[in-house]
Amino acid sequence: MRRVPAFHGWRIVGVLAVTETVSWGVLYYSFAVVQVPMRAELGMSPATVAGAWSLAVLVAGVAAVPVGRWLDRHGARGLMTAGSVLAVLMVVAWSRVQTVTGLYLVFAGIGLVSAAVLYEPAFAVVVRWFAADRARALLTVTVVAGFASTIFLPLSQALIRAVGWRDALLLLALVLAVTTALPHLLVLRREPADLGLHPDGASSPPSPQPVVGTGDRLGRTIAWAAVDRRFSLLTLAFTANALAVVVVAVHLVPFLRELGHSAMVAATAAGCLGALSVAGRLLVTVAARGRSTGQVVAVAFGAQALGGVVLLLAGGTLPGAVAFVLFFGIGFGVGTIARPAMLAEAYGTASYATLSALLGVALTAARAVGPLAAGAVRTWTGSYQPVATGIVAACAVAAVAVARGTQPTASRTPRVHLR
Repeated sequence: MRRVPAFHGWRIVGVLAVTETVSWGVLYYSFAVVQVPMRAELGMSPATVAGAWSLAVLVAGVAAVPVGRWLDRHGARGLMTAGSVLAVLMVVAWSRVQTVTGLYLVFAGIGLVSAAVLYEPAFAVVVRWFAADRARALLTVTVVAGFASTIFLPLSQALIRAVGWRDALLLLALVLAVTTALPHLLVLRREPADLGLHPDGASSPPSPQPVVGTGDRLGRTIAWAAVDRRFSLLTLAFTANALAVVVVAVHLVPFLRELGHSAMVAATAAGCLGALSVAGRLLVTVAARGRSTGQVVAVAFGAQALGGVVLLLAGGTLPGAVAFVLFFGIGFGVGTIARPAMLAEAYGTASYATLSALLGVALTAARAVGPLAAGAVRTWTGSYQPVATGIVAACAVAAVAVARGTQPTASRTPRVHLR
């Protein structure tokens, strides 16, 4: 019997699952443990080092829109390959930092390469290669990469303990070099048609998808996005969710300590959110089979709001803290997987990367401003209770907006061809 070759799209998914895990682990999560010995050696304050990290986030956000346009026009193969090579050079440069200026220059570079190699370009590849199996392909990448912190936080700490933070970064750069650039070059392709294939490996092309721009005029895409109701609601939903998630990620430990929990309980609770984010992605993907993805995501965001209420009313008790982690953890990583699936489902793939980047500008602002604003509120009021109230409000807004953003409208979605 003639053997049917495996669909190349799944090879791409397998490569991206590995390269995203390593890229997130080295470029993102290693910072949490490297910053401590780095601050001690260089005599830098926590605020100075945190400022470098915020700069990387902002640069990644600014770079997202031109990167998105490049992805729509040229695909991710060249960009992710070059980005991986530059990422290695940035980590090597980080290991040689001596001054504040040098640190900030390095992290500006890390922000730039992050825009080229982390989730957004990877998702842009996946949504072009899959239609019917898109949710499963996205889930595969994000579930595997969801363990980046589990792998690289202890690995980074072990390397630092063994050889010091500078040589630890050199070893992490070596891992990054071996596992990312060459796989991107050899395996990634822009779309199935490049290999004479159709999405999902089907024998015929999928049903026509909605089109929102297929040319070079970025201004028209931005103008369209500004007036499209569905896009505005999805932007509001995922931005509000990102705001709540980043504030919890940064401030949960001190909040639980303020409520009287021990350092061990607070750290364990925060650590469990990462594991629950993987479980939440699996749960939402399974629940969305045969149902509206938006409605399932709305339930997950609503559960987070409920968790915030529990934190306000009973967060000082161990059962209350556990209940908060369970409810909030359900939606902790849902936005990551739901956003690309819902954008591609609503608007097709021709301008997916550009639209995702436009939405990503709002997400970046939330991630950069949220922790600082929460810290300012805590300082001003002397309590985390107002911050928790804001978390509840943000999750409720996210739930309502994503539910309304997936409701059918009386008029057709605008279709703008940008040739």
